Amino acid sequence: RLIDIEARVLGVLIEKSLTTPDNYPLSLNAAAAGCNQKSNRDPVTAYAEAEVAVALGGLTQKGLGGRVLLAGSRVEKFRHTAHETLGLDDAHLAVLAELLMRGPQPPGELRARVHRMAPTASLGELVPRLERLTERGIVRRLAPAPGSRTERFEQTLTESRDLATATTPAPVSSPEAAPSESMERRVARLETELRDLRNEFDRWVSRLGD
Repeated sequence: RLIDIEARVLGVLIEKSLTTPDNYPLSLNAAAAGCNQKSNRDPVTAYAEAEVAVALGGLTQKGLGGRVLLAGSRVEKFRHTAHETLGLDDAHLAVLAELLMRGPQPPGELRARVHRMAPTASLGELVPRLERLTERGIVRRLAPAPGSRTERFEQTLTESRDLATATTPAPVSSPEAAPSESMERRVARLETELRDLRNEFDRWVSRLGD
């Protein structure tokens, strides 16, 4: 699964490929600026370029991103490979990008935001995309937010943060009780991801120093 910053970077790469194709692929500076812009983002972030560089490396390792060196340019740039890896067209990637950059949303709000990246004139155009993404396991339905009757949708490339989908932990009988098997697997996965991110960070520090 992706960590939060990787999800944000992937969403930005998809967004910029659809909204500003003349300026895509993105430089590291442009990718960081896209992650931290104050519009169309929730939450608003303040990632450093070094953090974004590590996230780009993580996406590359996971088959969702790659480096590009354009002819006549000395600046390394970055692109997403979600078309190839996930087998999705622009219309479906636009939906995924919005969910990556803003979190769970009801169809009405999602439709308006997706439209700026891929023409989506009505809910009738959006619903089949959500259904296909749901069938593929890339998106899932959520219960309505408190005070609302409208179901929401979220992407599944990261861990869910929605309270409605959280599993209530089993009671622990004593402080010495062993962690559950699922927790052990999660810790092992996080340790592996952290090690990979540290290696990628060290590589970027070395390159920037040169």
